[in-house]
Amino acid sequence: EIPSHRVYEDEAVVAFMDVMPQGPGHTLVVPKAPSRNLLDAEPSTFALLFTVVQKVAQAVRKAFNADGVTIMQFNEPASGQTVYHLHVHVIPRFDGIPL
Repeated sequence: EIPSHRVYEDEAVVAFMDVMPQGPGHTLVVPKAPSRNLLDAEPSTFALLFTVVQKVAQAVRKAFNADGVTIMQFNEPASGQTVYHLHVHVIPRFDGIPL
């Protein structure tokens, strides 16, 4: 287990700062229910997960005074998935600064 800075946790979902961020405020939101990715997750997981994704996106946008937020999720190696547990990237974005 890699040390992390948790920013949110409830009975179904945990969110923490990415240890290899693509920019300031890059946060991962992870359901506790096991699934490889979006393709095999239980449908009930999505309501819980994306409710927290929205909360985290609003919080990091405000905390980092971001102009926008990128939400990313990868499925299988061809898409760039390297961690085989469903998770969503929330990345604050700033005008004029590429990812």
